[in-house]
Amino acid sequence: MNLLLCLLLTAAADRTIQVRTTDVAPRIDGRIEEVWLQADTASGFLQSWPDEGEVASERTEVFVLQDGANLYVAVRGWCDKAPPVGQLYGLEDEITVYIDAMDSKEIAYWFKTYGSGLYHDGLVLDNGAAWDWSWEGVWFTEARLYDDRLEVEMRIPFKSIRYKEGATAWGFNVERFIARERENSHIGDFRDEEGGFQVSKFARLEGIEPRAHGYYFELLPEGYVRYDQNYGEEQGSVKPFASLNLKWDLTPQTTLNATALPDFAQIESDPYSFNISRYPTYLAERRPFFVEGSEMFRLTSLGDGPFGPLQLFYSRRIGRPVVQEPVPILSGLKLTTRSPGWSFGALGAVTDRLTDTTGSVLEPRRGFAVLSGKTGLPDQSRLGMLFAGTMAGVEDYNYALGSDWNFVEGPHRGTVQAAFSDRSGTPGWALNSGYNGMIGDIALQGKLQAISDSFSVEDIGFVPWAGNREVVIGAGPRIVGRGGSFRRLWVVPGLWAQQQPGSDRMSYGAYVYAEPNFRNWGLSLDAGAGQSHEADTSYFGRNASLSFWSNSLKDNLNFGVHGSHGYNYNRGWLADNYSGWLTYTHYLWGRVALMLVANSWWEASPDCDIVGVTSVLRPKVDFRINSKISFNVYSEMVFDTPEMRFGETDLASNRVGFLFSWNFRPKSWLYVAVNEYRADYGSGLELADRVAAVKLRYLLYF
Repeated sequence: MNLLLCLLLTAAADRTIQVRTTDVAPRIDGRIEEVWLQADTASGFLQSWPDEGEVASERTEVFVLQDGANLYVAVRGWCDKAPPVGQLYGLEDEITVYIDAMDSKEIAYWFKTYGSGLYHDGLVLDNGAAWDWSWEGVWFTEARLYDDRLEVEMRIPFKSIRYKEGATAWGFNVERFIARERENSHIGDFRDEEGGFQVSKFARLEGIEPRAHGYYFELLPEGYVRYDQNYGEEQGSVKPFASLNLKWDLTPQTTLNATALPDFAQIESDPYSFNISRYPTYLAERRPFFVEGSEMFRLTSLGDGPFGPLQLFYSRRIGRPVVQEPVPILSGLKLTTRSPGWSFGALGAVTDRLTDTTGSVLEPRRGFAVLSGKTGLPDQSRLGMLFAGTMAGVEDYNYALGSDWNFVEGPHRGTVQAAFSDRSGTPGWALNSGYNGMIGDIALQGKLQAISDSFSVEDIGFVPWAGNREVVIGAGPRIVGRGGSFRRLWVVPGLWAQQQPGSDRMSYGAYVYAEPNFRNWGLSLDAGAGQSHEADTSYFGRNASLSFWSNSLKDNLNFGVHGSHGYNYNRGWLADNYSGWLTYTHYLWGRVALMLVANSWWEASPDCDIVGVTSVLRPKVDFRINSKISFNVYSEMVFDTPEMRFGETDLASNRVGFLFSWNFRPKSWLYVAVNEYRADYGSGLELADRVAAVKLRYLLYF
């Protein structure tokens, strides 16, 4: 047994798979037929969870073939202990294929297929430190469940991905998740003390010969009919819209995207957020034109830890709402190109003038431009540059120029970032650096940030904490369990010092983060205390958070509590504040998900009396007819309670909605949505806005 384990570990450390060419294309139906027997195979998977480095509990076989136009991958996952799990909602068995087609050792595509036939795709970024679920490609997959195995087949057209022209070897990995065991295993050996999951540690796929000729061209016309009725209107209006999106792969490494009169309306609105800090709430991007290729227009992330990158470009500034009305976007153009040694991106957009009912200009016509470039350095280092700017006139402009240097060496990751900004003649600067790593069983993390008072990317980015100076260092043990229910424990104590914006005095203190993980559940504890100075106030601040999670094949639960003593910018005073949250999902019959999200925020006065409670309930029901068709019904209710008089609780607002979606072919969707928002304007809930929409998006590709 020891000899077998040594052989598996040696093979996993230097795994090479030869891609063989087939004259007969496999039929993608979830049945691994005879044509696959000519393929080179890989097996001997090793666990990354729960028992790092141990041989997987079940056998897995991988087959890889190609023809001139496609890469074919088949995976057979044996299930000797119990049948595989496939359900449209809830935990189920999964197969994920990773391809570093640029042989960049930094960025990889991933293609995931679930036991139910659901599928997803995306990108791995920054050598495994960041993940992008927004990339959407054209590929084909089927899964089939048997009593003793799961079989998955994939066809990935070479035209659908960027690859290094002329290269004959790519990075490659396959991951298997066994739902009943909560077990992840890979072709390779990925351990936290050695840097965890990294693209640079992938196996090798040799003999790749893409022979796809011509250009890959996508046309995405969209038709949209929308009904709107706003507060005070007796009758709404119906408006049709049409837009056109284009994607053209000029070469296997270069892509041009364009959009004209795009519809960027949100089908489902951003969730309610209660904010007592001095900074605005960050909102995720959902609009397709800005989502695809967004990894090119960002500075590097390090993954978990205190460090966060400078976000010089925040795409939601383009077409942002002004007085709750989105600024119309006229057009957008984006060019991206990537090779193993370097990458380049350019984005431009033009927004139209926005006026009110009297003709007054709320937002002038504005142009946006973003440029980025990265180049590889020796020893997994990279140097990047990013420019982002907007202009509405000679005296109304905002731009920033930033750079970052990044390195990865085994479990060590680090970055140094610097930026210069100018907002209508007022310059500013920012420095930002961070480190995450492991030395043996000791985890280390750190952050150093200094942002000048005049640094501003208010019109193009999201760096609202101008004037902040901060240093954070932490180090602590990582304990790994072998067998049994206990899996891993992280304990990271640390120290911090910070000069808050607008304050001339330094705040300082200590913190501790602890995360015990078990096979099916886990906890996390985050606590800190120290002397603080902000808002012309000096005080001893403290905070603590405790969260719990658990999952099973039919239930998923996450809840926690948070308490702090600090400055409440919502009220304008120093006091205690408390919050709690709960997320619970129950899966019925493998097709229905019953979800409840609850949040509650409790604000205290300086005398420690509760002065207000704000609570949010978000019930939601999701139903899947099959892997392509689903619909959901949801509600978001916001309650206000004066002091602790719960008998006087008012329903401040209620948003209800319905969404039907049908993914009837690759990247082609039919949506039917209804969204109604009611708010209390002093005499009970009244209609604030009502939206109903039908949207068709159809992909034509050549």
